[in-house]
Amino acid sequence: MGKIIVAGIGPGSKEDITPAVLDAVRAADAIVGYKYYFQFIQKYVQNGCECIDTGMKKERERAEQAFELAEQGKTVVVISSGDAGIYGMTPLVYEMKQERSSDVEIESLPGISAFQKAASLLGAPIGHDMCIISLSDLMTPWDVIERRIKAAAIGDFVTAVYNPKSHGRYWQLYRLVELFLQQRSAETPVGCVRQAGRDEQEIKVTTLGEFDPEDVDMFTVILIGNSQSYIIDGHIITPRGYYRERGDEGVKPGQQIMIESFRTIESELRNKDIPLDHKWALLHAIHTTADFEMERILYTDDHAVEMLYNKVANGELKTIVTDVTMVTSGIRKGALVRLGVEAKCYLSDPRVAEMAAAQGITRTQAGIRLAVEEHPDALFAFGNAPTALMELCDLIRKDKAHPAGIIAAPVGFVHVRESKHMVKPFKDIPKIIVEGRKGGSNLAATLCNAILTFDDAAQLKPGRDL
Repeated sequence: MGKIIVAGIGPGSKEDITPAVLDAVRAADAIVGYKYYFQFIQKYVQNGCECIDTGMKKERERAEQAFELAEQGKTVVVISSGDAGIYGMTPLVYEMKQERSSDVEIESLPGISAFQKAASLLGAPIGHDMCIISLSDLMTPWDVIERRIKAAAIGDFVTAVYNPKSHGRYWQLYRLVELFLQQRSAETPVGCVRQAGRDEQEIKVTTLGEFDPEDVDMFTVILIGNSQSYIIDGHIITPRGYYRERGDEGVKPGQQIMIESFRTIESELRNKDIPLDHKWALLHAIHTTADFEMERILYTDDHAVEMLYNKVANGELKTIVTDVTMVTSGIRKGALVRLGVEAKCYLSDPRVAEMAAAQGITRTQAGIRLAVEEHPDALFAFGNAPTALMELCDLIRKDKAHPAGIIAAPVGFVHVRESKHMVKPFKDIPKIIVEGRKGGSNLAATLCNAILTFDDAAQLKPGRDL
């Protein structure tokens, strides 16, 4: 009984064929393969070796011929491009052995796959977890392929795309891009390599937002980076994490946990293509609540976080006024001391109870009235009382208050939504608003912390003052 060796001959360059595969080709009694691939191994074939080539889509016929020859006692090499085990002949040969109940020995020799060759030409795009998806629906239903695309995009895998397009399959690649853009930033690097390792080789580096499926054909392998991938000097790099770990040296355990949490949250955001200051506030909000609905309901005026931080850094903003003491206690004391800012709540002021009783208003309303008298230009942060927020709006309209900014995050069911709607018309005041019924003291406090630490946003390094 003979033997079948299924060999991956690499993407097309003789330099990319492994010595083990060359030895097998030289020793073969017969070689079976798609006719296009014989040009890459022809000079290594021994005299008298029987070469059987066929056209495309003749995989079963090639496998059957290989078994017929091997069952005559011959050593048969079945060649596939790339790695024969990746969208190649190896699975078919093993299945056919079982189907025929054959005693023929099977050996598989790995080759350099097209995605590996493409990756080497593009730089280092597959430095972390990755997957491979074929867009050919000849043997796999499109619904299954689409589920795999969604899983890859959601899972933040670096993704290699095989069989991206053909004359009859023109729309599938457009759909893949559409699905990826639902989960990935438009700035995600994309590399396209056509005829990798061959004389006709073409390389292009672009982004998911700029990628044009019309530039691609059946001979192209596409590599889509993950959320950490970046382009430098025309190459795509997907970091493994070594430099990030070195950059975290000296970080205390509590801060390290917070940094890792922020990285996790950022990787799971649906829309990563957002301004840095809004993202910084959003990461704080999700970290505090574990609620990704914040992506939908957290509103910030353009550059609100950045503008308020600059006021703090320039010494213009010295006071934060809160509606309840729980907000004050959640603002990091280290940040307040470092920046020379005072956080105040007037609820415990003895004047508040007197004013509330005398004027028939809530204590939080009274606290805001007193605060405005003493600090009309403070940053006002609300995490509990919609009546207090409504009071501030009224005082602004009466020209008695001129807040540096407003954080509107009261929580509840009565007047909560209305109080937030009342804030929005003040176009000249930077605002951060948690829309709808949701909010809370913890949210108001963490949004204050986002402002006070905005200079850490670019490095995604929260928790300095823990």
